[in-house]
Amino acid sequence: MTATAPHGNLRLPRRRGERPLTRPHNPHQQLTQNPDVRLQEALWARMITLDGVLAARSAVSLPDTRALHLHPDLAHGPEDAFLAGTEFVHLHGHADGSLHLRLPETAAAEAVSAGWAEQHPMARAGVLPATLLMVYGPRDADELEQVWQLVRASYDYARGNARA
Repeated sequence: MTATAPHGNLRLPRRRGERPLTRPHNPHQQLTQNPDVRLQEALWARMITLDGVLAARSAVSLPDTRALHLHPDLAHGPEDAFLAGTEFVHLHGHADGSLHLRLPETAAAEAVSAGWAEQHPMARAGVLPATLLMVYGPRDADELEQVWQLVRASYDYARGNARA
């Protein structure tokens, strides 16, 4: 992966290539550059090891979407750290492979500017917070590490441990 100067607190490298095409409305889906199922499963295997999470269906997405819900005793983040209830991230089905999550404002801006994410269409319209993002699915092992870093940042935000 070609690295550029660090972006904000996460120090994300610039994502190589063009952004994938995405659906500009609900359901917000990644349409091109979709990750291999093995990479999606490798990411999910990491996600479910986070302390205090419950893997379940998403409360706000399509039926094939898997979500992480934070145990209420650990959910000390602000209300806007969550998608619904204590759901803080979800991974779309195998045909898509992208994720939706929330990040602190600076981290969200960094993820978008470095090419790893885009705002949800309803966030762009001002209906939902601007920090609601689609993170593009990882295309290789290097990208998996960057996407994992964004999932961890969302988890920290939901737990109330994020740096603004």
